[in-house]
Amino acid sequence: MPIETFALDLPHGITLSCRAAGDAALPRLVFLHGFPEGAFVWDELMEKLADRFRCIAPNLRGYEKSSSPAEVEAYRAKHLMADIAALVAATGEGPLAALVAHDWGGAVAWNLAVQQPQLMQRLVILNSPHPGTFLRELQQSEAQRQSSAYMNELCEPGMEEHLAANDFARLWPFFTDHGGQPWLDEALKQRYRELWSHGLRGPINYYRASPMRPPRPGDPGAMALQFPDEFITVRLPTLVIWGLDDRALPPGLIDGLERYVPRLELLRLPTAGHWLVHEQPDFIAEQLLRVCQ
Repeated sequence: MPIETFALDLPHGITLSCRAAGDAALPRLVFLHGFPEGAFVWDELMEKLADRFRCIAPNLRGYEKSSSPAEVEAYRAKHLMADIAALVAATGEGPLAALVAHDWGGAVAWNLAVQQPQLMQRLVILNSPHPGTFLRELQQSEAQRQSSAYMNELCEPGMEEHLAANDFARLWPFFTDHGGQPWLDEALKQRYRELWSHGLRGPINYYRASPMRPPRPGDPGAMALQFPDEFITVRLPTLVIWGLDDRALPPGLIDGLERYVPRLELLRLPTAGHWLVHEQPDFIAEQLLRVCQ
């Protein structure tokens, strides 16, 4: 089934450019991408599921043709959640069959599942740390602070221009430095070039707006944060699929996850890395069909 594209104007003045597949009358799945990805990364997965679900993948604010506010504050979690809550309200009635999210999209999804669980029947997370375990590891694990050091680097002034220089020479290592990527062929690289050519300030502003990063001189980062359990507990049925060969988000982040997600199913993939949407589309499709009966 072909992928369709449309612009969704939200009541609070943000427009999201979206990709979708499947009949509008079918139960809905919404897919949230991460950095430095875009909605197109879900195409193969949506095509596999379109006979059973209405699949919708927005480009998050700041990405592709979606609204890209200039101010860093516009990328705080409350604004990102408002976008997705409005998208759910605008694209159908009742809750989603599932909210499916990876990386930064997962950061939005974890929070939305806590604060507005009525929007979805279940949550599916692909290599995106829960705020409780991520905070614990950033505060207690030097290894995690080192793995997450790139987050502070991305906050530096002028980073968007730095990353775009020389055919995005400093962006490709986000893929190639985190394990072998036979899926990153020239056709896919061209799709990423087209995505990134819309601008990188919005994507970088996600990092600038979030305190959830390692401390650095003059900025305590995550060391200044504290989350009471009741503010970060997800009570929905939740499937977490985790590639264990993720160098930025090592497996310590899934230790103790059941403390915050009592209805958790955790699938560990020993030979997969961070980019599960590219690496494991068939497996992810199978799992979505299984849990969204």
